[in-house]
Amino acid sequence: MSLYENLLLNLENGVLIITINRADKLNALNIETIREIKAAIQQVYDDSAVKGAIFTGAGEKAFVAGADISEISELSDVNARSFAERGQEVFSMIERCTKPVIAAVNGFALGGGCELAMACHMRVASEGARFGQPEVNLGLIPGYGGTQRLTQLIGKGKAMELMMTADMIGANEAKALGLVNHVVPAVELMPKCMEIMNKIVSKAPLAIGLVIDCVNAVYDKDENGYQTEANSFARCCSSQDFIEGTNAFLEKRKPVFKGA
Repeated sequence: MSLYENLLLNLENGVLIITINRADKLNALNIETIREIKAAIQQVYDDSAVKGAIFTGAGEKAFVAGADISEISELSDVNARSFAERGQEVFSMIERCTKPVIAAVNGFALGGGCELAMACHMRVASEGARFGQPEVNLGLIPGYGGTQRLTQLIGKGKAMELMMTADMIGANEAKALGLVNHVVPAVELMPKCMEIMNKIVSKAPLAIGLVIDCVNAVYDKDENGYQTEANSFARCCSSQDFIEGTNAFLEKRKPVFKGA
């Protein structure tokens, strides 16, 4: 797991902890880091030893404080679209991963950092975390899916306000808005994420993946979410995990799920 220049990867009891490791740049996302995130999330997809993933940032100041401005300043209308689409593709891979992905937000989550956190299935923040989409300060808009996911998570009016004013909000306000699931002291951040993750991965893996698929279908205009749910429910009922889960319930024992 040492093939990365800007990431640290650590597998703990089936949970892959992915740390954006550019603390001197407040973990800003450059093109190489996006490429490495794609490779890391592909590992989550492919490696059966990985049951879920947690994203966090190196150091105490930032989760990810945005994109690398030195690279953005070089963009033109010729290459800007592909720049945005590349990031959108990687963050969509995170969102659609059928293994649970949690953002452990340990500081500033701004611009691309907020977008990365929102692509994860849920967010746990330290008390000092700060969130925002300040791109209009640079004459830009969010380009990695922020206009879509922020609106989905907190609603149109508040999303419009945050993106047009470039205001930052604290962790507790983010929780009140529905952007964050939990707010904890900094020392409890990773333990809380691991507590949630361990609870999730103790459940039937196939069912967990289908929950993710069905919830994502809510926001897919080309998909009938109710039909996706019915199809997924039927798929569960043909699985060995369903047989094991129901038998374990009737036999008053803990189930042993195989993910099949």
